[in-house]
Amino acid sequence: MAAASETIQTIARLTPLAEVLALIDREVKPVAARSVELRLGAGRVLAADVTAPMLPKAPIAILDGWALAADTTLGAGGYSPVLLPAMPQRVEAGQPMPPGADCVVAFDAVRVTGGRAEALDAVNPGDGVLPAGADCDGKTPLRRAGDVLRSLDGAVFAAAGISRVSVREPRIMVLPLREGDVVDAAVGLMGGDIESRGGAAHRADCGCKLATALARDDVDAIVAIGGTGQGRNDTSVQTLTREGRLVAHGMALSPGETAAFGFAGPRPVLLLPGRLDAALSVWLVAGRRMLARLTGGRDHEPGMTATLARKVTSTVGLAAVVPVRRSGDNVEPLATKYLSLSSLAGSDGWTLVPADSEGYPAGSQVLVRPWP
Repeated sequence: MAAASETIQTIARLTPLAEVLALIDREVKPVAARSVELRLGAGRVLAADVTAPMLPKAPIAILDGWALAADTTLGAGGYSPVLLPAMPQRVEAGQPMPPGADCVVAFDAVRVTGGRAEALDAVNPGDGVLPAGADCDGKTPLRRAGDVLRSLDGAVFAAAGISRVSVREPRIMVLPLREGDVVDAAVGLMGGDIESRGGAAHRADCGCKLATALARDDVDAIVAIGGTGQGRNDTSVQTLTREGRLVAHGMALSPGETAAFGFAGPRPVLLLPGRLDAALSVWLVAGRRMLARLTGGRDHEPGMTATLARKVTSTVGLAAVVPVRRSGDNVEPLATKYLSLSSLAGSDGWTLVPADSEGYPAGSQVLVRPWP
């Protein structure tokens, strides 16, 4: 019996979530930057500021019409046209402004008869003109390091003549350590979120052993799902202890208490429980933080402040992920501790109750974040 008990993974201490996150911030470093074609950078995190040359280099017309000097139209009106000193030059949008012209007017704002041109309305200097440097001043970055490259950014960069960008794209192996629909679902969910947040997810076959994955040098991090508890076949924490460096087994996060974190050489390793709700909870709070450090991106989570329609109870010392559903202008909590499939499917987002809180009373303001 003693020999058998020695193989059981036990949790000596639940590491406070703040300690886990501080450790991730301290020890997980950004991956090396690489230059890629602009089209391949979509959805990735920029490794350097992107600054375009000054555009336009000289004033250009932004509409089709007549290029004029504004002071030659002073006093012009529909009933009092002003004779222009010379025939204006016709320009098209995007063309440089001709010398001496500082505005562009629509064709019907000038009447041309018998070789004479009359302004039918007064015009202000700069009307219809894009000044030099108005698109890009050549100094202020269009996007900064740590920003995710959006489709809109790609279009802007292309219009500014930028064809390559520097990005950080960590390669994350997502490894199922058990067979079954639940773990498969978790693998798909984590992989999709990794891709949406600037990483490259590589799903390993279920037959791949954790020890084999830990020895690979062609990935930047490993996320393994299953085997973190005290079950007969739960050995992932023991494997990480033997083949790498275990930093924490047991996180003060509900659900997700059996999760573990460590390193295989310089590569961070996150071991998630084999339950969908627990794996998701740990990924949202710790996994996304790890990914943000690898990409060099920002870990600010978008969300909205909402009012709780009824109270949420939580255990002091445990941070808690709580699914919530919109109810009119408020949100109501759907579950704590164990997050059922129906509560996840019926929720509109989640909120985090901090470890030093017993929960929130009805009427409290909470930050609601979107699910992956």
